Amino acid sequence: QVQLVESGGGLVQAGGSLRLSCAASGRTFSSYAMGWFRQAPGKERDFVAAISRSGFSTGYADSVKGRFTISRDNAKNTVYLQMNSLKPEDTAVYYCAGRIGKVVVTTTDEYDYWGQGTQVTVSS
Repeated sequence: QVQLVESGGGLVQAGGSLRLSCAASGRTFSSYAMGWFRQAPGKERDFVAAISRSGFSTGYADSVKGRFTISRDNAKNTVYLQMNSLKPEDTAVYYCAGRIGKVVVTTTDEYDYWGQGTQVTVSS
C-alpha cells in the first residue's frame, strides 16, 4: 500500500510555470511507475505524463509535450511535474497516480493508487 499526497498547485497567469510534487509513503516507491493525470470540470480524467520506476522512460500527452516535464527522486519518494508555458486550457485538478511495475502506461485503470489532487488554475 502506498499513499500519495500532491502539492504545488495554485493560480498562475498564462505563460507562467508551476511545479507539482507528489510525495509517497512507504519504502517501496522505487517499485512503482508513476503518472500524472488531470480532470477539468465536467470532463473525464486525462493522462498527462508518466515515468518508469527507474526514471529512464517517460511519456507525455500530445497537449503537454515540450511544456511539461515529469521526473522523480526515488531517494525522496517524490515525483514531480514541471509545467511551463501554461495555458488556460491546462486548468484542472491534477492527480498523482502509482502502479506496481516498471513500464510507462497512460490509462487510468492501469494505476493502483491515487492522490487527492491539487488544483491548478491558469488565468488568461
